[in-house]
Amino acid sequence: MDTQLIYVNGQWRPSGSRAVIEAVNPATEEVVGLVPDGVPADVDEAVAAARAALPRWSALPAGERARYLRALRRELLATRDAFAEAITAEMGAPIEFARRVQTGLPLRALGALLDALPAASEPDRHGHSVVYRDPVGVVAALTPWNYPLNQMLVKVAAALAVGCTVVLKPSELAPLSAVLLARTLHDIGLPPGVFNLVAGRGSAVGAALAGHPGVDMVSFTGSTAAGRQVAALAAANVTRVSLELGGKSACVLLDDADFPAAVADGVASCLMNSGQTCTALSRMLVPENRYDQTLDRVVELMAGHRIGDPRDPATRLGPLVTAAARDRLADRLARARAQGAHWRDGAGGQALPERGYFVAPGALAVRDPALPVVREELFAPVLCVLPYATEEDALALANDSPYGLAGAVWSADVARARAFARGMCTGRVDINGAKLNPAAPFGGRRQSGYGYELGGYGLAEFQVYQAVQLPSDAGDPGA
Repeated sequence: MDTQLIYVNGQWRPSGSRAVIEAVNPATEEVVGLVPDGVPADVDEAVAAARAALPRWSALPAGERARYLRALRRELLATRDAFAEAITAEMGAPIEFARRVQTGLPLRALGALLDALPAASEPDRHGHSVVYRDPVGVVAALTPWNYPLNQMLVKVAAALAVGCTVVLKPSELAPLSAVLLARTLHDIGLPPGVFNLVAGRGSAVGAALAGHPGVDMVSFTGSTAAGRQVAALAAANVTRVSLELGGKSACVLLDDADFPAAVADGVASCLMNSGQTCTALSRMLVPENRYDQTLDRVVELMAGHRIGDPRDPATRLGPLVTAAARDRLADRLARARAQGAHWRDGAGGQALPERGYFVAPGALAVRDPALPVVREELFAPVLCVLPYATEEDALALANDSPYGLAGAVWSADVARARAFARGMCTGRVDINGAKLNPAAPFGGRRQSGYGYELGGYGLAEFQVYQAVQLPSDAGDPGA
């Protein structure tokens, strides 16, 4: 993509700004691309294009819209290596992880959306009422840098599937994959104005979209602090908002758990994507009598995660996304140590001398669950390990968080684990290492946000309902 271009109404056109944003490779600190530093005037153009395209797009039968999404899925399959390489370059994900998860997960999610679309497109009959599902309208999709393609696709594809039109504002830290997605949607022949892309900063483009009177819904993924700002801006127009925010998820090992498997799975979750995952299991709760043994095993496993060039297929741990993220982590960890947390077996979490924003993974032994490091989302490869006395104590500790996005529990007795899971105040709980199901709802509680993504639940977020009340002698109206 040339500098100073945005994608609006089916065309690449100049931004109203002459300024550009540099996309920086966090492993090399080199500039790998340029995108516009967009302005509110760009947003006005994009929203107008989306508004103009809405009547015709929403009137298409669901099967016709699905045809475009199936073409998108085919193109993404054919070009997944290019997307993986762009994601590795812009945000530092190890290349094998980028191929397997950063591009593989959104392809699975798109398949689940397509499977759910027929049922989500049919009206329901309730007595003498017919309930129709309509698209909410123009959607502003504000997406993060940590899983750029996945978070773009679960918003954009779901909104398009049910008949909405979209303006996408990707994170300024990871804009390259958004450009590739826009090119792909253009190449499959998506009608002009149905999808629009405006690059820029959250403070300008993001704020303009969230507060735009022509936007019917804002779907945002990012930090809790930024989510509050988005919700406040949207509230001025009573615009619908869906927020997927932060997390500080607990992995609970009950006393009959398979400890080797549970600890390995918990460490892998915590370190995935260099700890830059909203669902990362960044708190591990273990019985007091297994505490020291578990800490030793955590440290041993972390040492096996190779840190290095994310383009190397053998690398398992890449850099943090920016120098600011690295420095912010150092400040928080220094405070945690001063407050009584300590590294198991020495150092951890410190910046590494290599070029790039690399930090060493670490396990923090913490006995005071009230410490800020236990409650704050660090977004880094740092695991807080806490002991508990009883199962009731473990549940109280797991729920002692301002967040409620994800969690995990391990037990040899699945019924026991399931009962424990039902007591956890989170949107998702994995039992004994169960993996993500792209047909199940994904969303949080409390300060992790509200609204859902994935499958039919994700489609419903972009729909509104109309209840048509029929006279008693009207019979079956059909669709």
